Amino acid sequence: MDPRQGELFPQDLPEWELDAASSTPAALIVFSEAPWGPFHYRIPDELSGTLAIGMRVKVPLGKGNRELVGYCVGLEVVSQPPSRLKPILETIDLQPLCTGNVLKLIQWMSRYYIVPLGQVFEAVIPAGVRTMAGTRMRTLLSPANIAADETLVAKLPTKQRHVLQQLILAAEPLSNEQLQKLANCSAGPIQALRENGYIEAKTERVLEGAERFNAPQTRVTPPALTADQRLALGTIRKALDSSEHQTILLHGITGSGKTEIYMQAIEQTISFGRQSIVLVPEIALTPQTRTRFQERFGQVAVMHSHMSGPERHYQWRRISDGEAKVVVGARSAVFAPVPQPGLIILDEEHETSFKQDSVPRYHARDVALHRAFIEQIPLVLGSATPSLESYRRALTGQYKIVSLPRRIHNRPLPHVTTIDLRSNRSDPNRGSISQPLYQAIHETLRDDGQIILLLNRRGFATAIQCPACGHVVACPDCDLPLTHHHEGSKAVCHYCDYTIPTPPVCPICKFAGIRYTGLGTQKLEMEVKQRFPMATVARMDSDTMRKPGSHERTLSEFRSGKIRILMGTQMIAKGLDFPNVLLVGVINADTALHFPDFRAAERTFQLVTQVAGRTGRGSKAGRVLVQTFTPDHLAIQLASQHDFLGFAAQELANREKFGYPPYGSMARIIIRGPELVTTEAFADSVGNLLKRIRDQQSETQIRILGPAPPPFSRLRGNFRFHIMLVADTAASLNRLLTRVDAELKPPKEVLYVIDIDPIDML
Repeated sequence: MDPRQGELFPQDLPEWELDAASSTPAALIVFSEAPWGPFHYRIPDELSGTLAIGMRVKVPLGKGNRELVGYCVGLEVVSQPPSRLKPILETIDLQPLCTGNVLKLIQWMSRYYIVPLGQVFEAVIPAGVRTMAGTRMRTLLSPANIAADETLVAKLPTKQRHVLQQLILAAEPLSNEQLQKLANCSAGPIQALRENGYIEAKTERVLEGAERFNAPQTRVTPPALTADQRLALGTIRKALDSSEHQTILLHGITGSGKTEIYMQAIEQTISFGRQSIVLVPEIALTPQTRTRFQERFGQVAVMHSHMSGPERHYQWRRISDGEAKVVVGARSAVFAPVPQPGLIILDEEHETSFKQDSVPRYHARDVALHRAFIEQIPLVLGSATPSLESYRRALTGQYKIVSLPRRIHNRPLPHVTTIDLRSNRSDPNRGSISQPLYQAIHETLRDDGQIILLLNRRGFATAIQCPACGHVVACPDCDLPLTHHHEGSKAVCHYCDYTIPTPPVCPICKFAGIRYTGLGTQKLEMEVKQRFPMATVARMDSDTMRKPGSHERTLSEFRSGKIRILMGTQMIAKGLDFPNVLLVGVINADTALHFPDFRAAERTFQLVTQVAGRTGRGSKAGRVLVQTFTPDHLAIQLASQHDFLGFAAQELANREKFGYPPYGSMARIIIRGPELVTTEAFADSVGNLLKRIRDQQSETQIRILGPAPPPFSRLRGNFRFHIMLVADTAASLNRLLTRVDAELKPPKEVLYVIDIDPIDML
């Protein structure tokens, strides 16, 4: 049964049909750049039987026969004579980079997200794997068949016989240098054995230099489960036993023990001889999650974008060889090449970071859903604040929902207090921490507790403005205010990375009293250090976490108690489990509340609820202070009461009025170009084409809004327009947009992107 009723879903894909009357073996090849293909290429005799779907090949393209690397997506026999088809020049891979059901998933993604197949391949297969990062050609030695003849071996000189015995005992191919070291010999005996046929040499590409994670020597014993956990785990185990696809929404409040349920479900999956994929939303969570899973299962493979090319290649190899039973990673880990998948888990499934912001703009949650359906395995979606899309599918029976309404050991949820900044506003000259929050921090430090402070704005000041003439220092390519960064005394555009030295005077009127307004994490850090000089403070945002291992080091020091106050952006708001955190402070809960986005209230509710859940996870009760200018807003009120059901009911009613997801499907077309007039004219033509084809196809239920400039109307030197489409089903949107995409011919330098199920409306 289709788990997304009324939505586009992969049907059984047709097998490649063979024409018995045809004569020429051919391969269908697609490219990751235009022209996309597919194109037929002749399979030379020397590649017959070795070329497989999923391999990369080098082929000639165009009149100039320039050599290009493409992906083989089909094998056929065509009726054209061999002379009419260009030949494949060579294969790049010894074996397919992806096979079977992953190929079906790639084909579905190409159709659903309206992206050429070659571009989907590039997203699915990491660059480190495609470039064979960390490998080099090496000659490896192994015993020949004659080495098994004991009579002949006994006649060898003592040194040669010793070398051959060492090679046999190694039970794996060795390089010349390795064998010399193992046998404590020179190159002479080895060369003699090779010349006499006792040792065979084979040159192949070997992976070297990747970091190896050592499995812990002792394993952690699983804790006893609560009654709620046992019921939830029982539901997942039934799904595992059924060998059929089911999607289970695990709605568990913060601190209710969702991770332990995941691990015990994975134990059952491993007992079936299968592998599990666990997706987490933030790279910051990967080290903590990996450590917990390693302590339970030993070797765990890790995949995320901050890994080096050789490391990603090494992990990919481990996974595809079946060495790792558990794969932990960010959104791209959904494509992990596990040979026998048995379970997929998305932790914090509501997180927007599961949405890719470049082509193909896939959502890992939906891709995981479709992969689990194709593989016929269970998918578990876990969250304390599920996305309204997932929650409504559970309400309508498309997903099975199980709840964890209580914390472990019945610990109470933290008490949340809102601080109205309209009446409790601190002295602007002293900073952003109100008096109630200052007092709470002081008391928590006195009681030897730890503190988390959330501010979802990085930098020092969010705007640089002259009070004399009113000029705001802005990015010339984006028309957005530059953010002042105190470190390095620079002004930075957070959208294109345009950077200049912070101006000491107004660039327009030369007034010396230029002001830095707004609040970022750098400024907050300076204030906290000044007002609490005895406390050790650390900041986690994308500015401080750039070096490899920085996430692990900071969180390790916080866990040990060396860091008393941890502050940062949303990367500290979810998934972290530190029992001694007794206070969470939200510096400004309104940062995303008033964006022109129908999901703004949902995101604010989720962020406040999630960060509040970081406290009170040990034996001591925790508390949360939320600073806001809008304490009466529904999202903040209900987040303060930990009332997801109440928020979901109200927000779903609002969405239904306008047909917004989850009651309808959305798509967004973004048009951008360097010339305003040309870009706007093309945007208008796209809008007219959409309406014309919609009317021809009688898709009258599809609403077309725009074209119009988005809130960020100019980015990276390009003027921008967007068109929003809202429809009853994803299938109707797909029919319309597939045809529109085939007919669109943008002017030179004008680009467009089709974003299916958009998350970013800016």
